[in-house]
Amino acid sequence: MTGRPDPRLRELALLRRVRDRIDRDYAQPLDVPALARGVHLSAGHLSREFRAVYGESPYSYLMTRRIERAMTLLRRGDMSVTEVCFAVGCASLGTFSTRFSELVGMSPSAYRRLAAEDAAGLPGCVVKRVMRPIRNREALPARADLS
Repeated sequence: MTGRPDPRLRELALLRRVRDRIDRDYAQPLDVPALARGVHLSAGHLSREFRAVYGESPYSYLMTRRIERAMTLLRRGDMSVTEVCFAVGCASLGTFSTRFSELVGMSPSAYRRLAAEDAAGLPGCVVKRVMRPIRNREALPARADLS
């Protein structure tokens, strides 16, 4: 043993730092080149490796975090859809609404109306678990034979 860290483990640690930064700073202006610079990787390499490890691109992961937070804010009911859009770090209401609809299956306005009715009387932790967005890879049916 040389005592040198395994390069693959080092890279996994860098990818985890990127994921943690997205989780923490989702409302900040983040993009893949900035995330890559933060861990001294190229944007292309970061995107490929992040997808290989986490099953989706850094941008997709970021948007999912933003939509999850938006769902919470919309359930509260004290902010408009536009206010929620900007509060979670999206710069475009159109992009936010499109991505929200893709992940949740309905527009932010429709979600806000339904969530207020459906969540009445439920504890917040239950509502968060039941009403979280489903990423594409989670929605895929399990395959018994992968060969």
